[in-house]
Amino acid sequence: DPGADASLCGMAATGASGTNAVRYGTMRPNVLNLRVVLPDGRLLHTAGPGRQPRKRAAGYDLTSLFVGSEGTLGFLTQATLRLHPLPEATAATVTSFPSVGAAVACTVQVLQAAVPVARIEFLDEVMADACGRFSGVGLPAAATLLLELHGSRHSLAEQQQQTEEIVRQNGGSSLAWAEGLEERERLWSMRHNAWYAALALRPGCQGYSTDVCVPISRLPDVVVETKQDLQASSITGPMVGHVGDGNFHCIIIFNSQDLEEAQRVHAFTQRLGRRALAAGGTCTGEHGVGLGKRALLQEELGQEGLDTLRSIKAALDPHNLMNPGKVL
Repeated sequence: DPGADASLCGMAATGASGTNAVRYGTMRPNVLNLRVVLPDGRLLHTAGPGRQPRKRAAGYDLTSLFVGSEGTLGFLTQATLRLHPLPEATAATVTSFPSVGAAVACTVQVLQAAVPVARIEFLDEVMADACGRFSGVGLPAAATLLLELHGSRHSLAEQQQQTEEIVRQNGGSSLAWAEGLEERERLWSMRHNAWYAALALRPGCQGYSTDVCVPISRLPDVVVETKQDLQASSITGPMVGHVGDGNFHCIIIFNSQDLEEAQRVHAFTQRLGRRALAAGGTCTGEHGVGLGKRALLQEELGQEGLDTLRSIKAALDPHNLMNPGKVL
C-alpha cells in the first residue's frame, strides 16, 4: 500500500514500503525476480528468466542487490512480486493520545504483545491536525495512531480486545472500529494525503521529506527527542511514520529562498540521521540515500562497506552512466 504516485519498479529501486509493511514486509522480501537493463545494454533476470520460487540459495542474491540500488546499477523494467491472500475480515480504527511518547509506547507494546497488526501508523499532533483539516475528517490535534487488523472473524475479535486494552493502558481514546470498505478507505485516504496536508500548513513553501528507522525498543526515545529538536529549531516538520517497523518521517515545510531557514533544516536532517545511527538504526528506512545522505551512509557502513559498494558499482557500471553522483 504505497503512496498514490508510486510505481512497482520505483518502489523496488528505492527499497520502499507502505502502510502494510509491518505485517507483509517491505519491497525487499516481496520481490522474487527483476528484469534489469544493465549499463552496457545487456538484459538481466536477477533470479533467472521466468523463475519465481518463494526462496532460493543459488549463488549471490542478485535480486536483493538491485532492490534499493536507486538506479545506480541498472534500469529496473519488470518486477515479479509475491502475492498475499486477502483476509476474511478487516477492521481499522484511529485513537488519540496525550503525548507523542504515549502513542509510540503503545505501538511498542502492541508489537511486543504479538498482536498481528497489519498497519500501525503514527501522526504527531501537527500532522493529525493538518490531515484532519485537509481531508475533512474530524481529528483532534493530538498524537494519533491509525491501526488496522486482518484475520478471520474469530481471531479479529481477539485482536481487537488485546489492542483496546493496550491503548487504554497508554491513555489512548476509546476505539470505534470501522469494518466497512468505504469507511476504511476514507481513513487511509486521509493518511495518504499527509504530504499535501503538510504543504497546506505553509502555502507557497517547499516540502522536504526525510526518514529514519530504528530498533522498535528505541523508537519512543528517538521520536520524543526528534519532536523536541523540531520545536527547539523552530521548524515546521510534522511527523508521520510506519512505526510498526520503527520507521518514521518528518515532512519539513520551509521557505527555500530563506537561506538561514534552509541551513536550519539541513542541520536538523543531519542530526536526525545521526540520532538514528546512535540508536542502532539506519539513516533511511525507505526511499534511499540519493544525494543528501551520502555522508551518513559512510558513517553507517564504515569505510570497508563503502569500498565494497564502490567495487560493485565499478564492476557493473565502469563508465558511471547510471545515476552518477547518487548514493556513492
